Amino acid sequence: MTASNAPSTRGRSNGEKKFDGFFVGTTLTFAVATGLLLLAIAFIIFTDAIPAVRQFGLGFIFASTWNPVQETYGALPMIYGTLVSAFLALLIAVPLGLGVAIFLSENFIPLKIRTVLVFMVELLAAIPSVVYGLWGIFVLIPALKWFFGLFGIQFTGPSMLTASLILAIMILPIITAISRDSLASLPPDLRQASLGIGATRWGTIFRVLIPAAISGIVGGIMLALGRAMGETMAATMVIGNSNQVSLNLLEPGNTIASLLANQFAEAKGLQVSALMYAAFILVIMTLVVNILAQLIVSRIQAKYE
Repeated sequence: MTASNAPSTRGRSNGEKKFDGFFVGTTLTFAVATGLLLLAIAFIIFTDAIPAVRQFGLGFIFASTWNPVQETYGALPMIYGTLVSAFLALLIAVPLGLGVAIFLSENFIPLKIRTVLVFMVELLAAIPSVVYGLWGIFVLIPALKWFFGLFGIQFTGPSMLTASLILAIMILPIITAISRDSLASLPPDLRQASLGIGATRWGTIFRVLIPAAISGIVGGIMLALGRAMGETMAATMVIGNSNQVSLNLLEPGNTIASLLANQFAEAKGLQVSALMYAAFILVIMTLVVNILAQLIVSRIQAKYE
């Protein structure tokens, strides 16, 4: 081995060590601060919700009446609407988003066209939610009325189905972008090795690439689910804001985020506490969803290790 090819034995300088220590300390501080900020938000929400917690207890979760005049509050219709609209949106958006991500990460079309399509998909995420709401009112609802009218089904307009479709369109670019980045960042050796042993193109995608990128894909799906559960303006404009539990997706419904948007500005006294109680429930629901997502990712990764 020549002197020019020999590995360097020079130790790291004190300046480099100090910079590394400063960088580690700074990132650790930011990470701890983020966690403390989350705890502070949850603590403030729960503190403001204490009067409603004391008066209604866990019955608040299972009661269906929301009457500020009589100071009777129950969040079951809103919890139901939040879960149904979010998971129905996922049911629509996940297959589409993952399919688009695969299409854009593999060489199905020329690179120039893929670049344009990637830009257009990511541009959907930059559209304000109020624009989606207006599009839902003036385009989607008339289209759904026409479609259901062909089958003789009466469709009034604002409904759980309309909100779910709007949410699906809103979370589609999140799922697509993160899934595509996860697939594109995989080592090329995985594709080449799979194809080299005789696997088909689609067999490589579904049996090698997707399992290898599953943590990023599930992370994108959970991020999209959090967006769907917490979306306010677009859902408020098209869901109908009716405090009822109905299995009919063509009827109006409500979500916790929509409830907060509609009533918080004019709320007083116990109603404010009830709204904060509902907001705290939404925080807990989001936390539970993220914990379940981590468990799912861990089990899937263990399966393919």
